[in-house]
Amino acid sequence: MIFFLTRLAKRRIINPPPFARVVALLVAVLAYGSTGYVYFELEKRPELSWLDGLWWAIVTLTTVGYGDHFPNSMGGRFLVAAPLMLFGIGLLGYVISLVTSSLVESRAKELKGMAPITLTQHVLIFNFPSLDKIERLVDELRREDPLRHEIVLVDEDLAELPTELVDRDVRFVRGNPSRDETLERANVDHATHAIILSKRPGEPHSDDLNISITLAIEARAPSVRTTVECVEFGAQELLRKAGCDSIVCLARFDTQFIGNEVFQPGMQAVIDDLMSARGQQVVLTAVPEGMATFGDAVAFCQAKGHLPLGLLRSGQSMLNPGRAEKLAAGDQLITIGSNALA
Repeated sequence: MIFFLTRLAKRRIINPPPFARVVALLVAVLAYGSTGYVYFELEKRPELSWLDGLWWAIVTLTTVGYGDHFPNSMGGRFLVAAPLMLFGIGLLGYVISLVTSSLVESRAKELKGMAPITLTQHVLIFNFPSLDKIERLVDELRREDPLRHEIVLVDEDLAELPTELVDRDVRFVRGNPSRDETLERANVDHATHAIILSKRPGEPHSDDLNISITLAIEARAPSVRTTVECVEFGAQELLRKAGCDSIVCLARFDTQFIGNEVFQPGMQAVIDDLMSARGQQVVLTAVPEGMATFGDAVAFCQAKGHLPLGLLRSGQSMLNPGRAEKLAAGDQLITIGSNALA
């Protein structure tokens, strides 16, 4: 108990924080100025009150000097007013420097990923494979996201957030993404989406890290929708067992893109346009109420200026079904259009 009180006295009394020092100095100076002013001026001006003295001390300390109150006596001028004016300039400079250093320190912590995130309904991006990839992903999210969620990058090795991402209003948290302390600073409990990128896209061991991050997120915040990138095809099963919601496997698509580009040159440009938000794009929309067949959905889509492609049912796509195909609960329409269907 004595040890605790000794440490408390040393930290808070003998060596108080800067904010406490400013408050103590301000109270002491205002008390000295208001008391001294009233003491020396009350004899010739009996109508003065303590509030008048406090008002004069504040106006003098801040170097405003309205002139509605001023000392006439020698003691009031040289024993109170002169010290208050000289000390007020120094105190004002100290306060300004304290506020400036606090703002600079706070900004530096944000750029270096040391400040906790207080956002809600934000999107988390885990791992920093390259600046170019993060830039393209952020731009794509900005175009696709109608709610304009805030974006937070989480990475262990990145020393400071690049200027290109600062300009895109991306926030940063530095730390091991699989640690609970890092997830807490990223405020994962109040996030909506978590995108886990491969740290080193050509290295299969990146999947091990992504599985660890997925397990940590699902254990802490299972309501967050996780989208995980993996390098090897075989890692998908482990990611599903870890509880992730969506998987993007690089090995699954690279051979398809190469094969299509060999025999159908230009196909990659078509797919790129359909998968981005720059022009026409593939859109998934829940089937509106009151529709019984795919033919009803076709009429609805055409009226909205969309080209219907098929249905997404239980995670499996049904492209170009017959118009008599019965719609089931949970079906989604696959269409091509310039924007999302209402």
